[in-house]
Amino acid sequence: MSGEFKLNAETRADLGKGASRRLRRLENRVLGIVYGGKNKPSPVTVAMNEIVKLAESEAFFTSLVDLSIDGKAEQVVVKDMQRHPAKETIMHVDFLRVDAKTKLTIQVPLHFINEEACFGVKMEGGTISHALNDIEVSCLPKDLPEYIEVDMAELKLGENIHLSDLTLPKGVESVALSHGADHDLLVSAVNATKGGSDEEEAAPEEAAEGEGEAEGGEE
Repeated sequence: MSGEFKLNAETRADLGKGASRRLRRLENRVLGIVYGGKNKPSPVTVAMNEIVKLAESEAFFTSLVDLSIDGKAEQVVVKDMQRHPAKETIMHVDFLRVDAKTKLTIQVPLHFINEEACFGVKMEGGTISHALNDIEVSCLPKDLPEYIEVDMAELKLGENIHLSDLTLPKGVESVALSHGADHDLLVSAVNATKGGSDEEEAAPEEAAEGEGEAEGGEE
């Protein structure tokens, strides 16, 4: 997805710790780095309010971003974002330059659909568990998916979905599966609900009735 997200950045010349603190606290800027391609890595800063607004969209992390550095446009993807462990404030962003002819590797979120209509849940009383929430894919920038759907509708109790069961868009490859069948990871499953059955729940009541009869017999 291209052109949906636009962000302005400024080259950062002063790389000292003092300058970093000043940029974060006084100028409300987020530090970043732009790397990849034929050009050297370039330290940059972006406005906190701009990137916070963009980061509210899940698609921002799996889309091509038009990054304007000192007025010069580059197309990038967000490769990593570091947040403060307590405040969740964005501290640093890594941008990877994109080449239209070069495949990129990126994490793409999974969207689980039809969970309430899932046969194993609706008809058999099971519960759904997720082993993965995103997967690593490789593709050309033009084929980069915003997300990948996982349809749970037909899954029955005790059945599961692996990477090899996913329908990936044309031109998109699972990085894990490219290493062989041994890397066919579990994605989701329908499991039996934990806890006793109706018969097991009834057992204590039946036992209590039996105790009552025994006590009556002693009288």
